[in-house]
Amino acid sequence: MSSKYDKIMDFAVRKGFLWQSYEIYGGQAGFYDLGPLGVILKNNIVELWREYFVKRHQDFVVEIETPIITPAIVLRASGHEENFTDYAVECLQCHRIFRADHLVEEKLGISAEGLGAEELDKLIRENNIRCPVCGGTLGNVHKFLLLFQTHIGPYSPSNLAYLRPEAAQGMFINFKRVYELMRRRLPIGIAQIGRVARNEISPRQGPIRLREFTIMEIEFFYDDTDPRCDLLYENCANEKINILTAEQRSRGEDRYISVNVVEAYNEKMIISPWLAYWMCIAKRFINALGVPNEKTYFEEKLPSERAHYSKQTFDQIVFVEKLGKLEVSGHAYRHVYDLERHITFSKADLYAIRQLKSPKIIKKRIVKYDKNAIVSMFGAKASTIFRALATINSEDLMKIVEEAKGDYINIGGVDIPRNILRIETVEESVWTEKFVPHVAEPSFGAERLMYVALEYAYNEEDGRTVLRIPKRLAPIKVGIATLVDKEPLEKIAQEIFNMLKKFYYVQYLEGGSIGKKYAQADEIGIPYVVTVDYDSVEKRDVTIRDRDTRKQIRVPINDVVKVIDMGLKDVDIFGLGYPVIEPQSD
Repeated sequence: MSSKYDKIMDFAVRKGFLWQSYEIYGGQAGFYDLGPLGVILKNNIVELWREYFVKRHQDFVVEIETPIITPAIVLRASGHEENFTDYAVECLQCHRIFRADHLVEEKLGISAEGLGAEELDKLIRENNIRCPVCGGTLGNVHKFLLLFQTHIGPYSPSNLAYLRPEAAQGMFINFKRVYELMRRRLPIGIAQIGRVARNEISPRQGPIRLREFTIMEIEFFYDDTDPRCDLLYENCANEKINILTAEQRSRGEDRYISVNVVEAYNEKMIISPWLAYWMCIAKRFINALGVPNEKTYFEEKLPSERAHYSKQTFDQIVFVEKLGKLEVSGHAYRHVYDLERHITFSKADLYAIRQLKSPKIIKKRIVKYDKNAIVSMFGAKASTIFRALATINSEDLMKIVEEAKGDYINIGGVDIPRNILRIETVEESVWTEKFVPHVAEPSFGAERLMYVALEYAYNEEDGRTVLRIPKRLAPIKVGIATLVDKEPLEKIAQEIFNMLKKFYYVQYLEGGSIGKKYAQADEIGIPYVVTVDYDSVEKRDVTIRDRDTRKQIRVPINDVVKVIDMGLKDVDIFGLGYPVIEPQSD
């Protein structure tokens, strides 16, 4: 008997949602093409994410776009060149290469995430884990860099670059520009949606683990000394989320608890207020994809499992039929790691400015010089000395004076007496200070969400498939059908098709009985079917059939757009006052 995963994949290929890339050449693991319906579905998911995370927060969240190809120095600074690795193991017989922790997990039924090479090697040897393809002996476990390498221009290998594994670094690099555009106000979020690439060792989970996919991320910058998150208390006060904490996991527990998200922050289960807030929004977003509350939870990663940049990370998990648990988003408290690293490597000013409640009195040493003495002593040459002094920053001038030997210092090609430049300690009142903002990050993969949406929408009823996908996500919003494929019904149907395609993706349903046309629409999740029958010729009205109830209403053709618009916004079209036709067997 086929699993639900196999049925969905067969359905997705047949109906044009997705299929294996390069399949006429045998395919390539880790790559999938999106067909006509898949492109629309993915775009709808992206737009839904953009609505939840950007549009509804547009007063302080903006979206940018940066290149996929990334100079090596950027990913060296971010730590990816050193840390973005997995452990690989090669079969000594067939020479296939596998991800070591996945082999251990599949064989032993344990979590191997975060284990090092020696620990994985030991588990493989002690449990006689062999090649899953040919049964051969496995070699030694070794690190494998997951970055796709390339070169920029004709200057290889000196101009090394990588395909970005995440969109985050483009947002960190552009922090200061966006901060200035946002009038130096925190908090601010920078969002990005785009393609990323990860050279996975052995992707064997269809579209769930890809080597190239679309990521949707926000880097959210805030002042940790003023961590007020009013939105958390205003928008999420009554929101419960399911959480499995690292502490629970370390005790061997595997059952999540349901907790109010505000309480989870107040009790420090979630240590960043903005991490808690975006987890609240993520829970609502996943619900909007058709996943019920009891089928999703947040699992906190153990310290050994966290990425190198994270102080706390939660994976948002959805239960799926084949894998059991599937990570659909990651929520990381990246702290100050990325900005500090880029400041160190680039020497750029990526700081924010904090206004102090009261002035800070600081003592500083400065170099002062007697202008009148310089003019009196050097006459016309004084202007050359003043210009030279103006070009030297205070720290460098201090160093020159402190390290000078003898009675003269050369400034601008002129030797001046050392005693004209003197070092003094002064006090200043400072009302601002520079600081590095803290960062909370929600990150999603669009293609993985596509699979989740399809699995939760897929139903088999009375021997046929019904894709009960949320109306907002449905690729085709309206089907157009005729009771019989004859004139003048077809002429009216074409007229309605031309009218509706200005507003929605519409499909003209052809061939077979009206029941078969309805089944054809249900199979690909079309929410509404407009049917032209013989009454339509004289009365200029049609029926609109609802996918989920199979009920219909009779509506004047001139009202069709209005009614469908309302239905797609979750208004009950059967309460609008139009004649209702109860469902009959299709």
